[in-house]
Amino acid sequence: MSVLAVGVSHRSADLRVLERATVPAGEAGKVLDELMRCENVVEAALVTTCNRVEVYTVVQAFHAGLSDVVGVLGRHSGLDEAELYEHLYVHYAAAAAEHLFGVSAGLDSMVVGESQILGQVRTAYNTARELHTAGRTLHELFQRALRVGKRVHAETGLDAAGGSVVSEALADAASVLGGLTGRRALIVGAGSMGGLSAAALRRAGIAEIVIANRTERTGARLAALQVEHGTPAFAVGIEDLATHIAAADVVISCTGATATVVDATMIAERDRPLVVCDLGLPRDVAGDVALVRGVTIVDLESLQRRLAESPSGLDTRRAAKIVRDEVNGYLATQRSAEVTPTVTALRRRAAEVVDSELLRLSSRLDLEPAARAEVAQTVRRVVDKLLHTPTVRVKELASGPNGVEYAEALRELFQLTPTAPAAIAAPSHESPTRAPGAPPVSTLSGGTDGSGAESGVVDNFAVGTRAKVPFVDGESR
Repeated sequence: MSVLAVGVSHRSADLRVLERATVPAGEAGKVLDELMRCENVVEAALVTTCNRVEVYTVVQAFHAGLSDVVGVLGRHSGLDEAELYEHLYVHYAAAAAEHLFGVSAGLDSMVVGESQILGQVRTAYNTARELHTAGRTLHELFQRALRVGKRVHAETGLDAAGGSVVSEALADAASVLGGLTGRRALIVGAGSMGGLSAAALRRAGIAEIVIANRTERTGARLAALQVEHGTPAFAVGIEDLATHIAAADVVISCTGATATVVDATMIAERDRPLVVCDLGLPRDVAGDVALVRGVTIVDLESLQRRLAESPSGLDTRRAAKIVRDEVNGYLATQRSAEVTPTVTALRRRAAEVVDSELLRLSSRLDLEPAARAEVAQTVRRVVDKLLHTPTVRVKELASGPNGVEYAEALRELFQLTPTAPAAIAAPSHESPTRAPGAPPVSTLSGGTDGSGAESGVVDNFAVGTRAKVPFVDGESR
């Protein structure tokens, strides 16, 4: 079994596809449950942000696992699987770990180095742990990924500028308005993105913040926090949007709602500029708002275009090296763990032989108890010394790329039948049976690397038509 990562992000899809593929926070459990009902999925976690949806699973087989995961994503998004495959990236085994570590480090973000992604990865891990969909393999993978993210932020200056999607959106707003100092802001939504927006507005010198939220009590808590930091703020109900949009200079909408919450009927034509920052996925702001005179829209799509054209001045080399080193360390640990059943089996076989021979000796010689104990201790000491060097060395050698071959040699030489690796890597829950109507196993063509995954672009025929799957990485990377 290996880790399979399947995702869609700002790098592989436009906003239309991302909107449909996104998983609202309240539906994460439903998607994870559906994944765990797939026949080939043993563990599952779901990472969602404002510009990515990624599923990390432990699968019994690459092809069948990919078909199961894409089937769940297709049913959730309503996208035809052939269309979905056009926008997916797939990473397998070692490449899956490398990708998650890079995501946690902020190297794969729209704004390189943003620190918010680390919290989102932590949320994904905690959700999978609470719902018991993460077993030992994903526990170790995500804990290592969180460690990587912390190292990058602590040891590099990658996030020194405090860049984020929110700060970049506000930079665009400031360029339109001639600065944010002394302006009035309206935040629609009081979740984590709303809190990040409020903090960024305070730092920009905003004069007043109004927070509109469906639950006014939640909005009031966020407003009170701004007042504590010296910025006038108050909360209103979502039904009062039109009134407060009219008084605002900048609006930031980040509700996570499945339908638009701001449309042109709420905005009168203006003599002074209004910047509406739509950071929701799916979109919070209807397209007709852009037609209102005096209104400028800043959304994820426009930010992506601008950031793609602007070379990053951040030093990413050191962060990338940290990721590579951590990947190598993680893989070495995993390979060492794979030989543990073989070492255990070898020592068990030796103990059985020693016990058998001591029993035979005891039946043939009439030894005093003290002498019998001394003989038994001596024999066991000899065997332990003989086994010490090969068992230590096989664990050391296992950390290398071909280390597992040494364990295979031990099994062959001593005719060992080690306890299945599942005893070490299995999740702490039972895998549900496959749900009726689960998608058929996909067939991928091309050469394999021995791990069941192909490098480069592969062809998929799961839905009867050829669809390209980009960025399929396997262990041979």
